Amino acid sequence: MSVLRPHPGTRGAIRAILWLQVGLAVVLLGSELIRVLPQIVWPSAAPELTAPLAPGDQTRRYRPAELPARDAPPGSRPVPVTTDMPSRLLFEPATWEGRETLTLTGTIAPGDAERLSDYLDGRTAPELVFLNSPGGSVGDALSIGRSLREMEAETRMSQADICLSACPYMLAAGVRRQVAEGAMVGVHQHFFGENIALPAFLAVEDIQRGQGEVMAYLAEMGIDPLLMQPALVTPPDEIYLLTAEELSRYGLVTPADGAEPDT
Repeated sequence: MSVLRPHPGTRGAIRAILWLQVGLAVVLLGSELIRVLPQIVWPSAAPELTAPLAPGDQTRRYRPAELPARDAPPGSRPVPVTTDMPSRLLFEPATWEGRETLTLTGTIAPGDAERLSDYLDGRTAPELVFLNSPGGSVGDALSIGRSLREMEAETRMSQADICLSACPYMLAAGVRRQVAEGAMVGVHQHFFGENIALPAFLAVEDIQRGQGEVMAYLAEMGIDPLLMQPALVTPPDEIYLLTAEELSRYGLVTPADGAEPDT
Protein backbone atom coordinates (compact mmCIF):
# COMPACT_ATOMS: atom_id res chain seq x y z
CA MET A 1 0.00 0.00 0.00
CA SER A 2 1.42 3.34 -0.98
CA VAL A 3 1.45 6.10 1.59
CA LEU A 4 0.74 9.63 0.48
CA ARG A 5 3.38 11.99 1.70
CA PRO A 6 2.97 15.76 1.70
CA HIS A 7 5.04 17.66 -0.81
CA PRO A 8 8.20 19.11 0.77
CA GLY A 9 6.93 22.58 -0.06
CA THR A 10 3.65 21.84 1.73
CA ARG A 11 5.50 20.65 4.83
CA GLY A 12 7.49 23.87 4.82
CA ALA A 13 4.34 25.97 4.56
CA ILE A 14 2.73 24.08 7.46
CA ARG A 15 5.82 24.58 9.60
CA ALA A 16 5.87 28.26 8.71
CA ILE A 17 2.21 28.64 9.74
CA LEU A 18 2.86 26.84 13.01
CA TRP A 19 5.85 29.05 13.81
CA LEU A 20 3.80 32.12 12.91
CA GLN A 21 1.11 31.04 15.37
CA VAL A 22 3.75 30.46 18.06
CA GLY A 23 5.22 33.88 17.32
CA LEU A 24 1.83 35.58 17.60
CA ALA A 25 1.19 33.81 20.91
CA VAL A 26 4.55 35.06 22.22
CA VAL A 27 3.77 38.62 21.06
CA LEU A 28 0.34 38.54 22.70
CA LEU A 29 1.72 37.15 25.95
CA GLY A 30 4.64 39.57 25.96
CA SER A 31 2.41 42.57 25.23
CA GLU A 32 0.03 41.60 28.03
CA LEU A 33 2.94 41.11 30.44
CA ILE A 34 4.33 44.53 29.53
CA ARG A 35 0.94 46.05 30.28
CA VAL A 36 0.35 44.36 33.64
CA LEU A 37 3.92 43.79 34.88
CA PRO A 38 4.32 47.29 36.38
CA GLN A 39 1.14 46.76 38.40
CA ILE A 40 2.45 43.39 39.64
CA VAL A 41 5.99 44.56 40.46
CA TRP A 42 4.97 48.01 41.73
CA PRO A 43 1.42 47.66 43.06
CA SER A 44 -0.44 50.81 43.98
CA ALA A 45 0.50 52.27 47.35
CA ALA A 46 -2.65 54.40 47.42
CA PRO A 47 -5.00 54.04 50.42
CA GLU A 48 -7.86 51.56 50.41
CA LEU A 49 -11.03 52.56 48.58
CA THR A 50 -12.90 53.24 51.81
CA ALA A 51 -10.25 55.55 53.33
CA PRO A 52 -11.66 59.03 54.09
CA LEU A 53 -11.22 61.63 51.35
CA ALA A 54 -9.80 65.11 51.51
CA PRO A 55 -9.39 67.55 48.59
CA GLY A 56 -6.11 66.65 46.91
CA ASP A 57 -6.08 63.21 48.55
CA GLN A 58 -8.57 61.37 46.37
CA THR A 59 -6.64 58.57 44.65
CA ARG A 60 -7.47 55.13 45.99
CA ARG A 61 -6.55 51.54 45.13
CA TYR A 62 -8.93 49.97 42.63
CA ARG A 63 -9.46 46.22 42.66
CA PRO A 64 -12.92 45.41 41.25
CA ALA A 65 -12.77 41.87 42.65
CA GLU A 66 -12.23 43.20 46.19
CA LEU A 67 -14.90 45.87 46.47
CA PRO A 68 -16.12 46.32 50.05
CA ALA A 69 -19.72 45.45 50.84
CA ARG A 70 -21.86 48.55 51.44
CA ASP A 71 -25.29 48.35 53.01
CA ALA A 72 -28.02 50.82 52.07
CA PRO A 73 -30.33 51.96 54.87
CA PRO A 74 -33.94 50.78 54.37
CA GLY A 75 -35.90 53.13 52.18
CA SER A 76 -32.86 54.73 50.55
CA ARG A 77 -33.12 52.90 47.22
CA PRO A 78 -35.78 50.85 45.41
CA VAL A 79 -33.85 47.54 45.47
CA PRO A 80 -31.59 46.54 48.40
CA VAL A 81 -27.86 46.43 47.71
CA THR A 82 -26.53 42.87 47.48
CA THR A 83 -23.13 41.93 48.87
CA ASP A 84 -21.98 40.26 45.62
CA MET A 85 -21.48 42.52 42.61
CA PRO A 86 -22.83 40.78 39.48
CA SER A 87 -20.29 40.03 36.75
CA ARG A 88 -22.53 41.80 34.23
CA LEU A 89 -25.30 44.34 34.58
CA LEU A 90 -28.37 43.13 36.44
CA PHE A 91 -31.63 44.85 35.47
CA GLU A 92 -34.20 45.09 38.26
CA PRO A 93 -37.48 47.01 37.76
CA ALA A 94 -39.18 48.80 40.64
CA THR A 95 -41.46 51.69 41.49
CA TRP A 96 -39.94 54.66 43.31
CA GLU A 97 -41.69 57.87 44.20
CA GLY A 98 -44.60 56.62 42.14
CA ARG A 99 -42.50 56.39 38.98
CA GLU A 100 -41.19 53.55 36.83
CA THR A 101 -37.67 52.81 38.05
CA LEU A 102 -34.81 50.58 36.95
CA THR A 103 -31.71 49.62 38.92
CA LEU A 104 -28.53 48.79 37.01
CA THR A 105 -26.16 46.79 39.21
CA GLY A 106 -22.87 45.08 38.40
CA THR A 107 -19.95 45.17 35.99
CA ILE A 108 -20.66 46.62 32.53
CA ALA A 109 -19.81 43.62 30.36
CA PRO A 110 -19.39 43.72 26.57
CA GLY A 111 -22.83 43.29 25.03
CA ASP A 112 -24.71 44.77 28.00
CA ALA A 113 -25.93 47.71 25.92
CA GLU A 114 -27.65 45.31 23.54
CA ARG A 115 -28.98 43.27 26.48
CA LEU A 116 -30.52 46.40 27.99
CA SER A 117 -32.08 47.33 24.67
CA ASP A 118 -33.63 43.87 24.40
CA TYR A 119 -34.80 44.03 28.02
CA LEU A 120 -36.54 47.38 27.51
CA ASP A 121 -38.17 46.37 24.24
CA GLY A 122 -41.92 46.35 24.85
CA ARG A 123 -41.60 47.68 28.40
CA THR A 124 -42.48 51.10 29.78
CA ALA A 125 -39.34 53.23 29.71
CA PRO A 126 -38.05 53.98 33.22
CA GLU A 127 -38.14 57.54 34.50
CA LEU A 128 -35.54 56.87 37.20
CA VAL A 129 -32.38 54.75 36.92
CA PHE A 130 -30.33 53.87 40.00
CA LEU A 131 -26.68 52.96 39.35
CA ASN A 132 -24.34 50.69 41.32
CA SER A 133 -21.41 49.56 39.20
CA PRO A 134 -17.61 49.20 39.36
CA GLY A 135 -17.40 50.01 35.63
CA GLY A 136 -16.36 47.86 32.70
CA SER A 137 -16.86 48.23 28.94
CA VAL A 138 -16.53 51.89 27.93
CA GLY A 139 -18.31 51.37 24.61
CA ASP A 140 -21.30 49.73 26.27
CA ALA A 141 -21.42 52.46 28.94
CA LEU A 142 -21.60 55.14 26.23
CA SER A 143 -24.31 53.26 24.33
CA ILE A 144 -26.35 52.71 27.50
CA GLY A 145 -25.91 56.37 28.37
CA ARG A 146 -27.28 57.49 25.03
CA SER A 147 -30.27 55.18 25.49
CA LEU A 148 -30.96 56.65 28.94
CA ARG A 149 -30.78 60.20 27.57
CA GLU A 150 -33.11 59.28 24.70
CA MET A 151 -35.60 57.99 27.30
CA GLU A 152 -35.15 61.24 29.27
CA ALA A 153 -34.46 59.20 32.39
CA GLU A 154 -33.01 60.60 35.61
CA THR A 155 -29.94 58.91 37.10
CA ARG A 156 -29.45 58.50 40.84
CA MET A 157 -27.18 56.94 43.43
CA SER A 158 -27.91 56.12 47.06
CA GLN A 159 -25.26 56.51 49.76
CA ALA A 160 -24.37 52.82 49.43
CA ASP A 161 -23.85 52.90 45.65
CA ILE A 162 -20.59 53.09 43.72
CA CYS A 163 -20.10 54.34 40.17
CA LEU A 164 -16.49 53.84 39.09
CA SER A 165 -14.41 53.63 35.92
CA ALA A 166 -16.85 53.63 32.95
CA CYS A 167 -19.98 53.91 35.12
CA PRO A 168 -19.86 57.74 35.43
CA TYR A 169 -20.63 57.92 31.70
CA MET A 170 -24.00 56.30 32.46
CA LEU A 171 -24.51 58.67 35.37
CA ALA A 172 -23.81 61.59 33.01
CA ALA A 173 -26.73 60.57 30.78
CA GLY A 174 -29.50 61.48 33.21
CA VAL A 175 -31.57 64.56 32.38
CA ARG A 176 -31.29 65.13 36.14
CA ARG A 177 -28.55 63.54 38.20
CA GLN A 178 -28.45 63.01 41.95
CA VAL A 179 -25.63 61.47 44.01
CA ALA A 180 -26.32 60.94 47.71
CA GLU A 181 -23.69 61.84 50.28
CA GLY A 182 -21.52 58.77 50.87
CA ALA A 183 -21.83 57.41 47.32
CA MET A 184 -18.56 56.87 45.43
CA VAL A 185 -18.02 58.26 41.93
CA GLY A 186 -14.57 57.74 40.45
CA VAL A 187 -12.64 57.86 37.17
CA HIS A 188 -9.35 56.55 35.80
CA GLN A 189 -7.60 55.56 32.57
CA HIS A 190 -9.30 53.13 30.17
CA PHE A 191 -7.96 50.61 27.69
CA PHE A 192 -10.84 51.13 25.20
CA GLY A 193 -10.54 47.46 24.20
CA GLU A 194 -7.50 48.07 22.02
CA ASN A 195 -5.87 45.11 20.34
CA ILE A 196 -2.65 44.48 22.28
CA ALA A 197 -1.12 42.76 19.21
CA LEU A 198 -1.19 46.03 17.26
CA PRO A 199 2.02 47.97 16.74
CA ALA A 200 2.55 50.64 19.38
CA PHE A 201 1.67 53.56 17.10
CA LEU A 202 -1.64 51.95 16.13
CA ALA A 203 -2.46 51.12 19.75
CA VAL A 204 -1.81 54.75 20.73
CA GLU A 205 -4.02 55.90 17.87
CA ASP A 206 -6.76 53.56 19.10
CA ILE A 207 -6.51 54.95 22.65
CA GLN A 208 -6.58 58.55 21.43
CA ARG A 209 -9.63 57.83 19.29
CA GLY A 210 -11.38 56.33 22.31
CA GLN A 211 -10.54 59.34 24.45
CA GLY A 212 -11.88 61.63 21.73
CA GLU A 213 -15.15 59.68 21.63
CA VAL A 214 -15.53 59.96 25.40
CA MET A 215 -14.89 63.71 25.38
CA ALA A 216 -17.44 64.19 22.59
CA TYR A 217 -19.93 62.11 24.56
CA LEU A 218 -19.42 64.18 27.71
CA ALA A 219 -20.00 67.39 25.77
CA GLU A 220 -23.11 65.83 24.21
CA MET A 221 -24.44 65.11 27.71
CA GLY A 222 -23.68 68.62 28.99
CA ILE A 223 -20.76 67.44 31.15
CA ASP A 224 -17.52 69.40 31.34
CA PRO A 225 -14.95 67.39 29.31
CA LEU A 226 -12.32 68.50 31.86
CA LEU A 227 -13.59 65.50 33.81
CA MET A 228 -11.10 63.62 31.63
CA GLN A 229 -8.15 65.39 33.27
CA PRO A 230 -8.15 63.40 36.54
CA ALA A 231 -9.10 60.29 34.57
CA LEU A 232 -6.09 60.53 32.26
CA VAL A 233 -3.56 60.87 35.09
CA THR A 234 -4.93 58.01 37.22
CA PRO A 235 -3.63 54.50 36.29
CA PRO A 236 -6.07 51.61 35.81
CA ASP A 237 -5.20 50.00 39.17
CA GLU A 238 -6.20 53.21 40.98
CA ILE A 239 -9.35 55.32 40.99
CA TYR A 240 -9.78 59.06 41.47
CA LEU A 241 -12.81 59.65 43.68
CA LEU A 242 -14.64 62.90 42.96
CA THR A 243 -15.59 65.24 45.77
CA ALA A 244 -19.09 66.73 46.02
CA GLU A 245 -17.66 70.03 44.77
CA GLU A 246 -16.14 68.34 41.71
CA LEU A 247 -19.34 66.43 40.95
CA SER A 248 -21.13 69.77 40.81
CA ARG A 249 -18.36 71.62 38.96
CA TYR A 250 -18.08 69.01 36.21
CA GLY A 251 -21.88 68.78 35.93
CA LEU A 252 -22.21 65.16 37.05
CA VAL A 253 -24.92 66.25 39.48
CA THR A 254 -27.63 68.78 38.75
CA PRO A 255 -29.05 71.39 41.11
CA ALA A 256 -32.19 70.53 43.05
CA ASP A 257 -34.26 72.72 40.74
CA GLY A 258 -33.10 70.67 37.75
CA ALA A 259 -31.30 73.56 36.05
CA GLU A 260 -28.12 72.56 34.28
CA PRO A 261 -24.91 74.06 35.75
CA ASP A 262 -22.66 76.15 33.54
CA THR A 263 -19.92 74.06 31.94
